[in-house]
Amino acid sequence: MLSLKTAKAAGDFDHYPDSMGVLVDVNRCVGCRSCEAACNKEQGLPEPEKPFNDYSVFDEGHEGGGHGGVGRRTDETRYTVVNKYEVPEIDHPLYRKSQCNHCLEPACLTSCFVNAYTKTPEGAVIYNPDVCVGCRTCMIACPFYVPAFKYSSAFSPRVMKCIFCYDTRLKEGRPPACVEACPQEAMTFGKRFDLLEIGRKRIRQHPDKYVNHIYGEKEAGGTAWMYLSPVEFGEVGFDVHVPHEPVINFVRDFLSIVPMVLVIWPALFAGFHLLANRKDAQHNHDDIDREGGE
Repeated sequence: MLSLKTAKAAGDFDHYPDSMGVLVDVNRCVGCRSCEAACNKEQGLPEPEKPFNDYSVFDEGHEGGGHGGVGRRTDETRYTVVNKYEVPEIDHPLYRKSQCNHCLEPACLTSCFVNAYTKTPEGAVIYNPDVCVGCRTCMIACPFYVPAFKYSSAFSPRVMKCIFCYDTRLKEGRPPACVEACPQEAMTFGKRFDLLEIGRKRIRQHPDKYVNHIYGEKEAGGTAWMYLSPVEFGEVGFDVHVPHEPVINFVRDFLSIVPMVLVIWPALFAGFHLLANRKDAQHNHDDIDREGGE
């Protein structure tokens, strides 16, 4: 169970000035996939179909062996993925790691009718499956298309995504497993404010190596995971059309004039969810009674 005592629920959180973050330097990533392997182990995810040293995965989701396309996406079996990009102006491939960006004002959190998401003071956006009713509004709301849905059981809905290693590392002040495992130090863990200063300094000192932008500083209102890149971000798979305002700002007025949606919709889903769980429990109880009578 996630520790929710230090977290705030939807509609009841502010920016945390001392929250942590990660600065990812696309220049330094070599596509070794050590971060993927570390995440898999830390979160107890299933072994992948192809081992982590099989680099043919970089051709998945692309056209022409890595040119164009979006590459692999995170899902219920993998919370982070590395994709390869061939960029004309660079004489070697570029690699970009993707995971939940842990927005400062998460659209998944503000769109959730049952407060299944929380934002912790450390910066993580975490998820409580015990209250989720499987409406998947968060999947639609996320501007980065991160949350994935576990379809193995229709009556036990669960959204799967990176939780910033919150329970095992972040709340103790330790970096996520993926960051610690990177042999190239492509990721820097620290307070978000300090990371922005580090990013700006690198750009000032090496203007020939970086575009003058830190992706995640303002996108979607700001994110805990931020990026530096030697080329325009759209060339390495980033959505450059994500607005700088939090997504909730675009729907706040709409939600204020339809308050009944926030009452009826979650009540219906909650009712279906409880009814399904009750039927499952009764079915298990009947099976036990039959076995006891044999």
